[in-house]
Amino acid sequence: MNIILIGPPGVGKGTEAKRLASLFHIPHISTGDMFRAMFDEETELAKIAKAHINRGELVPDDLTNKMVKERLLEKDAQQGFLFDGYPRNIVQAKALDEFLNSRGEHMDAILYIDADVDLLSARIAGRRVCKSCGNVYHIQYKKPKVEGICDACHGELYQRKDDMEDTVRRRLHIYHDVTAPIIDYYKDLQAFHAIDGSGNIEETHEKVMNVIV
Repeated sequence: MNIILIGPPGVGKGTEAKRLASLFHIPHISTGDMFRAMFDEETELAKIAKAHINRGELVPDDLTNKMVKERLLEKDAQQGFLFDGYPRNIVQAKALDEFLNSRGEHMDAILYIDADVDLLSARIAGRRVCKSCGNVYHIQYKKPKVEGICDACHGELYQRKDDMEDTVRRRLHIYHDVTAPIIDYYKDLQAFHAIDGSGNIEETHEKVMNVIV
C-alpha cells in the first residue's frame, strides 16, 4: 500500500499516519525525520543537505527527491510506504510520480485530511507540553490529573509560542496557501480522497478506512 497523507497542523494527521503504517506494515516516512536523522550521517548527500540547513536554507528539491528515492529503495519500503510531509510542491510530486512509474508502481491512496481553521486553532491552542519530559496534554481533550502538572514526571506544563492562537492561525493560512497547488495536482486522481477531520480520532480513522479498503 503506497499512501500520501496531507493535512494541516492539528487535524490528527500524525496519529492517523502511525495507525495506517502499523496496520499495513509499511514505513511511516517523514522528510523532517529524514533530515534530522541525516545529521548523524557522513554521506556526501547528507553533507550537502546539512550545509543548506545550517545556513537556514530549505533543502533544494533535487536533494530532497534524491533522499526520498534512496529511502524507497530500502528493504522495509518494498511492500509500500506512507509519506507524511512529502511531496511539498509540484516539483517533488512529479519526481515521485516519475520514480514510481519507472518501477511500475503507483499511489494507492492520497488522503487529504482537513478541518475548519477555527476548530484547528482551538485544538492546537489548547495544547500544553511538559517542560521536563515533553509529554503533551490538552486543556479539553487530555487534561492532566493536576492542572499545570505532568502526570508522568510532575514537571510544569506550558504553552509553546507556536501554539498560541494568533500564531496558529497564521501557520494554518500559510499551510493552505502552500498546499493548494499540491491538492490541485492530485485532486482529479482516483486515488485522491478528501477526508473531513473535524471529528475525533476514531471518526477520522473510520472515514479513512472507508475509502482505502
